[in-house]
Amino acid sequence: MASFTKLPRAFYDRNALILATDLLGKLLIHQQADSTHIGRIVEVEAYLGPQDLAAHTSKGLTARTRAMFGPPGHAYVYLVYGMHHCMNVVAGPEGSGTAVLLRALEPVSDLPCATNGPGRLCKALGITLAHYGQDLCSDDLYLADDGAATDFEIVSAPRIGVDYAGKWADKPLRFYIAGNRWVSKAPKAAKPR
Repeated sequence: MASFTKLPRAFYDRNALILATDLLGKLLIHQQADSTHIGRIVEVEAYLGPQDLAAHTSKGLTARTRAMFGPPGHAYVYLVYGMHHCMNVVAGPEGSGTAVLLRALEPVSDLPCATNGPGRLCKALGITLAHYGQDLCSDDLYLADDGAATDFEIVSAPRIGVDYAGKWADKPLRFYIAGNRWVSKAPKAAKPR
């Protein structure tokens, strides 16, 4: 594995749309006592704050959404269907209630199971509700840049599983690396960016 640089706080302190596409190709690293799990981010979804009816923050500041309204560069982890963990990267500025959902990883090192889908991704990396609010500038769960090529094509498409969100359901706020076999689900009408 080549060397890499941990992403600084300033990387996260910007608009969720910009952060979403810039996260593609970066590494998600979870260091545990007996192993280091590493995957390359290949698919994400942007959530744009309280006005975005698909975002958890559309209901305002609650105990559940506190981390999303917090400082950028922290993890917002939640449980769906009572069994699948999902991880978001909180975007800036603080108080905006914006984040980027990590949807799929390309395996790089020590990932014991599938990583194509937000629940599978968290299972493979051992990410749970215990990581809610975790500082992603820490030494055990963080994102990094290994200088890998970024000349890939980015596709935008509607987010998955947000049919309840009215007009927000069809907005092309899901981004993925074109042709990457680890993407969770290719849409019928994808649009290159």
